[in-house]
Amino acid sequence: MKRKLIGAFFQSLDGVIQAPGAPEEDRSGGFRFGGWSAPFWDQSMEQPTARIFDEPEYDLLLGKRTYDIFAAYWPYNLDNAIGVKFQRINKYVLTHADEPLTWEGSHRLSGDTAEAVAAIKQSDGRDLLIQGSSTLYLPLLAAGLIDRLILITFPVVLGQGKRILDGSQKPGALKLVDHFVSDSGVVLATYEPGGEVPTGSFETKAPSAAELRRREQWAQEDASTSRSTR
Repeated sequence: MKRKLIGAFFQSLDGVIQAPGAPEEDRSGGFRFGGWSAPFWDQSMEQPTARIFDEPEYDLLLGKRTYDIFAAYWPYNLDNAIGVKFQRINKYVLTHADEPLTWEGSHRLSGDTAEAVAAIKQSDGRDLLIQGSSTLYLPLLAAGLIDRLILITFPVVLGQGKRILDGSQKPGALKLVDHFVSDSGVVLATYEPGGEVPTGSFETKAPSAAELRRREQWAQEDASTSRSTR
């Protein structure tokens, strides 16, 4: 494919990605911790995050809710280098809504998410970066369309809120290609697809009779639970 697709998101230790930047960013579902990432930003993060968000030339791939948040903020903050960049680049928006996309450089993508993104990746242009847009990840990961995944994990547990990796995504291995830990404990880890999930064992000798009985008992319990939930 001609364009690469990079997914980069902020998450808490328990995987919440909702409203990292400000209290009013996204209160849906009664979320009350908006702005949870701000206290952890420090000078040590400036260069590593710039290599992700500021320096590369990319276009944005956004879900409609994230687009609405960005469109209500960045065009009105053109004294900021990020605002200037976002104004210049293309914004590809996956939406079923008919309302116009008024932010300069915005392009509507409709229909099946994976098919629409696969078509954009085949076209000429800059690489694509997903920001926010939690609903895009599951179909794009399942279709194998994300070429690089950047997890920026903050040392905080939120307990509630929107998540990207919720347990329903397609299984697969990842390989670590870059990492950084900030002075405040934020972990930036960059992964690329690594094929099927590898498995192995730490067992060094034949299982004991007790271990065999345990396996049989648990298998029977699992089968009973499966029958009761049908």
